[in-house]
Amino acid sequence: MSARYIGIDHGTKRIGLAVSDPVGSIASPLTTITAPPGVDAQVRQTIDAVSDQFDIDEWVVGHPLNMDGSEGQQAKISSRFAALLATATGDPVHLWDERLSSAQADVYLAEGGLTSKKKKARRDMLAAQIILQSFLDAREYTD
Repeated sequence: MSARYIGIDHGTKRIGLAVSDPVGSIASPLTTITAPPGVDAQVRQTIDAVSDQFDIDEWVVGHPLNMDGSEGQQAKISSRFAALLATATGDPVHLWDERLSSAQADVYLAEGGLTSKKKKARRDMLAAQIILQSFLDAREYTD
């Protein structure tokens, strides 16, 4: 069964978005949006950023757990964001461990020879792609 997914790297300043191909196997960076104040507004802006372009089946929200697996402040905010997103869309929303996804994005960007301004502009959507691809790869092994 095929499904289209959106991956989300949820931050307090920016929200990175990635999208899967129509069969749900390959993730691609999509865009980065500026996070408005308040989680409710962030959910609405995220939905608005993709709803006109894609027929989304499921959402994957990065869950930034601490290295020991515990849930810190940002993980709690992401959990709330995911719960509100599920309510607003009626679609399945998955929290996915995103530990070190931003660090991995930084490594990829460092290899690209971009200016720091261009790296900053791409970091969040690349982190969203890493989160989504990790989810898709894990799902492939469990199906």
